[in-house]
Amino acid sequence: MPLDAVTLRGLTRELQNSAVGAKIDRVQQPEKDMLLLTLHTRDGSRKLLLSASASGARVHFTSQSFENPSEPPMFCMLLRKHLVGARIRSIEQPDMERLLLIRLAARDEMGDESEKTLAVEMIGRSANIILVGPDGRIIDCLRRMEYGGEGRGMQPGMIYRLPPKQEKTPFFGCPDEELSARIELIEQGAELDRELLGRFSGLSPLICRELAYRSRGDVELLKENALALRETVAAGDLHPALVCYDGAARDFSFMAINQYGPGTEIELFSDFSALLDAFFARRDREESRKRRSRELLRSVKGARERLERKLAAQRKELADTAGREEIRRRAELITANIYRMRKGRSELVCENYFEEGSPEIRIELDPLKTPQQNAAALYREFARKKAAEEHLTVLIAVGEKQSEYLATVLDEIERAETERDLADIRRELAETGYLKKQRGGKAERSKPQAPLRFVSSDGLEILVGRSNIQNDELSFRLARRTDLWLHTQRIHGSHVILRTDGLAPPQRSLEEAASLAAYYSRGREAGKIPVDYTQVRHVKKPSGALPGAVIYTDYATISAEASEELAEKLKR
Repeated sequence: MPLDAVTLRGLTRELQNSAVGAKIDRVQQPEKDMLLLTLHTRDGSRKLLLSASASGARVHFTSQSFENPSEPPMFCMLLRKHLVGARIRSIEQPDMERLLLIRLAARDEMGDESEKTLAVEMIGRSANIILVGPDGRIIDCLRRMEYGGEGRGMQPGMIYRLPPKQEKTPFFGCPDEELSARIELIEQGAELDRELLGRFSGLSPLICRELAYRSRGDVELLKENALALRETVAAGDLHPALVCYDGAARDFSFMAINQYGPGTEIELFSDFSALLDAFFARRDREESRKRRSRELLRSVKGARERLERKLAAQRKELADTAGREEIRRRAELITANIYRMRKGRSELVCENYFEEGSPEIRIELDPLKTPQQNAAALYREFARKKAAEEHLTVLIAVGEKQSEYLATVLDEIERAETERDLADIRRELAETGYLKKQRGGKAERSKPQAPLRFVSSDGLEILVGRSNIQNDELSFRLARRTDLWLHTQRIHGSHVILRTDGLAPPQRSLEEAASLAAYYSRGREAGKIPVDYTQVRHVKKPSGALPGAVIYTDYATISAEASEELAEKLKR
């Protein structure tokens, strides 16, 4: 979601307290629309993130790590020349706009002190980062653009002008009487959120929807809620809140958001930087994982679809072999009545002694063949269908196991969090023949990852496999015979090992290991699910089984629910 003006106001106050007076030590540009300024503040070194992304323009302190390109972009080099060593004099948000002006005390080429400004415009697709000189002219900008109208351009040497104001009533800048009068013009029954968004500036779509939700369609109640919101913002009573719905980060705001209903969870943060850092880190991690896994997912889905089509054809062929016994009986009836037959006959009428009462039966014959040849042809057809049944039964069983295996791989891809996770899956698919091995490729050079490691609340080590091949490695090489092995019941998921040192584990550790088994499975979003557990010595690998496939005995079952919070807490 876009950064709204009120959230930016709260963020600006925090930055004024923490960043003003700080010295810029480093300038980096890890992505084409992102800058990182390493600041030496009174609280130590901190990283200030500036983004001009159309879907995530923002400014905040970050604790995230980013990989920098081998060659810094030209804009980054220019900023290093002008900003390294500069001090932040002030940070301003003009007129509740989605814009920050970072005023800097820098040095020019002659070593004289001069004021420069880093303008960060956070306005949707027009988001930009502009370096402005002491004369008010643009030194350079992240996106050079020619704007029509308003005399505003984004090119080096042009005068920098603030974005034109919207032709709407400022929600936080107009008198109470004007605000009330504008709201009273809204007709009963109108879509309140659309009316607010169309009449006032300074409100995000999220806040408009929230005001409409709380007003339940009543214009008078909407006016009360709007005035109350203005008082809250004026008093600075802002609460950085992350809005989660169905376990996923959905939005962020400066106030509690209730419009999503009973499934909404509000996670409060100590400051807006921590809020934005958490929200965008989660969002970017999910988007990045999806982007990296999309091609691999498409390949595996294609392989499984081809396999399913092949299985469908084989099942159809198998169904066609169902009448083979009737063919054998007809051949035996011809043989039993061969003394009554002559070449050239087109049918045989005889008693069917295979049925009770020996009813009469008519058997079609090839008049160009002798009775012996007709019987032999039926015996050959019977033998062919019998052999086909045996062969197809084996092929279908193998195909179903392969389809089940590919389903587990699809689950692995959907749960992959890093590029190394995907590299392990590619290696697994290459070893099982579903992908071509790339000699000397990145995936081949990189070493497989170790299993995920956790420590239970009682201090016991818990290991979780990242892929099918690693599941086998974990269950049959790394685990001890007396360790506990856990897996979701009839649901694709990771093998989980609870180290016990031969002792009975505490119930709390068992429950935590079961929760991890649920979290690293396809049943992550299914609430409480059954998880089987047994000692490792009772887990076997069937001969010729594909990676990850096992059989186990002497097990018990526990109900467990996936918990991301617990997984993060226990992760080593």
